[in-house]
Amino acid sequence: MADGDEILDYLRRTAEEFGIDRRIHCATKVVAADWSGEEARWTVTVERSDGADEPRRSTMTCAFLYLCTGYYDHERGHDPQFPGTESFAGTVVHPQFWPEGLDYAGKRVVVIGSGATAITVVPAMAREAAKVTMLQRTPTWIGALPRKDRFAARVRRRLPAGLAHRVVRARNAAYSNAFYHYCRRFPDRARALLTGAAARRIGEEAVREHFTPSYAPWDQRVCITADADLFKAIQREEVEVVTDHVERFVAEGVRLTSGRVLPADVVVTATGLRMLAFGHIAVSVDGEPVEPARHLLWRGAMLSDVPNLALCFGYVNLSWTMRADLTARLVCRVLNHMRRADLASVTPPAESGVREEPMIELASGYVQRGVRSFPRQGHRAPWRMRQTYLLDSADIARARLRRELRGVPRSSVRSAGDNVRTGG
Repeated sequence: MADGDEILDYLRRTAEEFGIDRRIHCATKVVAADWSGEEARWTVTVERSDGADEPRRSTMTCAFLYLCTGYYDHERGHDPQFPGTESFAGTVVHPQFWPEGLDYAGKRVVVIGSGATAITVVPAMAREAAKVTMLQRTPTWIGALPRKDRFAARVRRRLPAGLAHRVVRARNAAYSNAFYHYCRRFPDRARALLTGAAARRIGEEAVREHFTPSYAPWDQRVCITADADLFKAIQREEVEVVTDHVERFVAEGVRLTSGRVLPADVVVTATGLRMLAFGHIAVSVDGEPVEPARHLLWRGAMLSDVPNLALCFGYVNLSWTMRADLTARLVCRVLNHMRRADLASVTPPAESGVREEPMIELASGYVQRGVRSFPRQGHRAPWRMRQTYLLDSADIARARLRRELRGVPRSSVRSAGDNVRTGG
């Protein structure tokens, strides 16, 4: 599991090596995209804010649009609107908008939340803060994994790089999927496994009070603490976990419904994210707005009855990038199919008799708040997202594009250009 600076360094080096950095429009935000059936092209409206007082709007066109905006709202986080925040004498921070140079060394920190963000932030801040309190409304299932993969290290020493990478990826995907399905099929055994591992670190009483959720593992996400750093910080008494509800903020900290006041100089509201399907992009087809929830997601990548548009959605039970990689391969297959067949557009046509279901089947609060505005999945292929990497990889490789996609010949549109080009 890599830290943020390692991931950023990898992205920069890869972008430079393959010339991707020269094809990126920086300080540019897509605000709208409209498909013209007559011309078989997308007109994309962008705002450029390269130092000007007001963003400048312009348009560009493309034959195929690939939205890699994720499924979070990067402009707003979930804000429960805690009463009394204006009376707090300290600093309130939302992790999504972390201020540059925040000084918390030697200070009292309260982190509100118990999800992936909280369990990452809490042990990191505990290294410098006087004390960190993780305040959670309800417990979250948390497991520990080593930061370094020793199996991967052994394989890389013995096999060529490319083969080693494939072996490690397949093994880790199989392990993660096996654990996910084990939790879903044997929830009581999974509970015992997770609570037992945590109890060996911090004791049964602490686990019973703060790390035993009322729901089954993988009804919501199972979070991972790298190298058990959260549990180690609790052992060292650098971190206290409190399970209670916020009544209001007061000048000296956070008052709980139990009456206790948690003193704080800094409060981090790790209260979750907001889900958003198109990243604030107004998508339309021939002037008609596209409402994601009215469409099914074909092979996790394209919307029913929307031409030449792909979306990148990752897994909820594996690394996001593993599904993103599969979707990118499928998009390449679609583009190559369009070139070979000389098609101006392709569309997954909606099928009758497909039972619609939520795209993400988790009970997490952020999912329940936002999933109703997302595309739907179906109960059968090719509309089903199975959350299983190895099966999805095989499915994408054998997808019958001629049968599953409705194509429009290039000769039948007014002006589609000579080549299929991508934009996103």
